[in-house]
Amino acid sequence: MIAVSRNHFAARGLALVPLVLSSCTRAPSFDILGSFFPAWLVCFAAAIVLTVIARFVLMRLRISIALPSLIYPCLTASCTFALWLLFFR
Repeated sequence: MIAVSRNHFAARGLALVPLVLSSCTRAPSFDILGSFFPAWLVCFAAAIVLTVIARFVLMRLRISIALPSLIYPCLTASCTFALWLLFFR
């Protein structure tokens, strides 16, 4: 019985190998002053700038944020993902 379950596990594991290896392609990167940076890092830096701009706009409009330590990182993450999808997908 144990040999059958190990064999069954190995068959399922072997079937998952193409799914795991399907994303092994060259990652997009940018050449900035001779160094290659991953594209997600560039999107993250741009998202931080967008979050600072959003904070400035919210302060100018006198809109109070209840939990800024939670809202601003989530806004940064959302902007990062949106920029990645906009430019690289």
